[in-house]
Amino acid sequence: MIDALPRDEIGAPPPLDDAHLRWLTDSVSRNRFLPQPDANSIFVGDGDFRAIGAEFLGHFIRMGGLRANHRVLDIGCGIGRMAVPLTQYLDGDRGRYDGLDPVEGGIRWCRATVTPTYPNFTFQRLDIAHDLYNPTGTIKGRELKLPFADAQFDFIIMTSVVTHLPADEVMAYLAEIVRVLAHGGRLFMTAFIVDEIARRNATGRRDPRLAFERAGQGPCWFVPGQPPLAAVGFDDGFLDGAFNRTGLSLALKSFGHWREPGGTHYQDVLVGERHRSRP
Repeated sequence: MIDALPRDEIGAPPPLDDAHLRWLTDSVSRNRFLPQPDANSIFVGDGDFRAIGAEFLGHFIRMGGLRANHRVLDIGCGIGRMAVPLTQYLDGDRGRYDGLDPVEGGIRWCRATVTPTYPNFTFQRLDIAHDLYNPTGTIKGRELKLPFADAQFDFIIMTSVVTHLPADEVMAYLAEIVRVLAHGGRLFMTAFIVDEIARRNATGRRDPRLAFERAGQGPCWFVPGQPPLAAVGFDDGFLDGAFNRTGLSLALKSFGHWREPGGTHYQDVLVGERHRSRP
């Protein structure tokens, strides 16, 4: 196990034992004893609950540099798709997980099913307004304040979150993320980035469910015939610039296979690192 670093500064990711990681993700995907919600109660995301969680565990470690002793915040944790596999990786004594979501049913399931066995995993509802998932929410996205003190987390997850947010709310989320990240801490984000390849493939090789059209002058792209926040794409460069403006260095940008066949992940992935303090 890797020794913990001082919490005000996070070091470089450790060397990757890829064979062990393949064993870990395979064992998670096959472990029928891990908790899994009833299929009818999964309110966001499609595909196999356990397999997708195992896949993302691998992405968090390989692409994001997640360590077993990290303090993790999962924004938009849903009904535990990412939390369940992380129970098999985060150290029970030094690692920690906090999940936030506006949907009470998902939080209730996670509290009843995950936390009793893994007390370092906690979940809370954040009553943030969203046209699709929480239309009566009391907290406006542009006024988001995360319920944590500064520099509390080493690794923050936002999977399939900005794919449902307008541009101004993305900036509000990023500002709060930078506040609660430790120096050198990382954000793992998935998104739909509409670049030249995605535009060129609009009538053929791109996922036909994502027939994005630009909304006005941008940077947002919406799917005609669906509610605007059902799926949101962004101009290539918008999220990169948003990272920089809020204090994140872009550590990795990897395009997904929603835009054309190939690749190891569906949505695009961006990893941002909070600027390190200077000696």
